[in-house]
Amino acid sequence: MNCSRTPDFVLAGLSRGPGNRPVLFGVFLVLYLVSLLGNALLLLAIGADVRLHTPMYFFLSQLSLVDLCFTSTTAPKMLEDLWTSHGSISFSGCLSQLYFFAVFADMDSLLLTAMAIDRYASICHPLHYPLLMTPCRCGLLVGGLWGVAHFVSLVHILFLSQLYFYTNQEIPHFFCDLGPLFRLSCSDTHPNEILMMLLTGLLGIGPLLCIISSYTHIFQAVARVPSAQGKKKALATCSSHLSMVILFYSTVFATYLKPPSTSRSVGALAAAVMYTLVTPTLNPFIYSLRNKDVKSSLKRVLGIEGSWDYD
Repeated sequence: MNCSRTPDFVLAGLSRGPGNRPVLFGVFLVLYLVSLLGNALLLLAIGADVRLHTPMYFFLSQLSLVDLCFTSTTAPKMLEDLWTSHGSISFSGCLSQLYFFAVFADMDSLLLTAMAIDRYASICHPLHYPLLMTPCRCGLLVGGLWGVAHFVSLVHILFLSQLYFYTNQEIPHFFCDLGPLFRLSCSDTHPNEILMMLLTGLLGIGPLLCIISSYTHIFQAVARVPSAQGKKKALATCSSHLSMVILFYSTVFATYLKPPSTSRSVGALAAAVMYTLVTPTLNPFIYSLRNKDVKSSLKRVLGIEGSWDYD
């Protein structure tokens, strides 16, 4: 079997079974459009309302921007493959998709961590919060996170581009990911796999531990609040973020923490769909459904008259 540094691949994860393609195309098209609309509306609502120009909503707007881009790295190609059923992708196209996928996936994790730190500063150090989370510091923090995500993704791509791959092979996935590409390589991928584990620990496990530590201190601080109303008010600002954290990491773990033998199963593909499409679609709704300020801003942006039920 021939090997090449610039092979062509076929994304065959969801294009098998011609009878299912029209249904899958319709379902995923609706999910993608809802994701674009939900995240775009949340961005617009936060930008248009001065009351939402706070660190918490600044990080949320960045998360919506990342989720909007994240779904756009995989969904359009997936929809094209379901519509045409050919699934072909060039090596350069595969690397480009993988690069941006990694950037936005890492940014999701890093921004959720920044939001947890913001909640920790707000609840555990309320008197120092305005000094700790100034607009300048928030902007520098997010800029630094973007830089880290791009650097790590570039390292992945540079190492991957040095490998040789079997030509004319099917990738049993609906987008280019590191695991399936490693399995199609003619080269020794052991150094790449070690690098992937190190970077995954840095940008995956590290942020999760930071989030867990932040919420440990938050819950300890809330437990010392004397009134039940005070406890409820403090936790109300964390519930939506905590829901997004649980949804994000549960789908990530379901996608990547599995034996290699199950990577081609229907369940593995379903977990990947949840991670890449469903979770970014749900995030803006999770944060807005129980948030009076966001709902009020959306009401003004959409020009909807009357009152909404906030109970």
